Amino acid sequence: MELKISGYNNFYKVKGHLNKKNAYTFKAEFKNIFNKVDAVTISIQDVESMDKYGVAAISQLHFDALKQNKKLSIIGYGCKDLYEHFSSNSAA
Repeated sequence: MELKISGYNNFYKVKGHLNKKNAYTFKAEFKNIFNKVDAVTISIQDVESMDKYGVAAISQLHFDALKQNKKLSIIGYGCKDLYEHFSSNSAA
């Protein structure tokens, strides 16, 4: 399944596979998002799989939020790799 991103205001749903082929689409969708809003919520409930490029894209968005003192919430039982990435970084 291709990547689909839908959103309203500052709530977005990501659906499909987030991988090397479409990580640029994810990055483009959220480029400069924190110049427009102070908080963003992304649901990854319907993300079927995510490779290291998908994890990196979400991680970069998280870094941008921290850098600009904005809020990013990632909700849903999406991908184990993403959970492990953030768990290992918070423990380090």
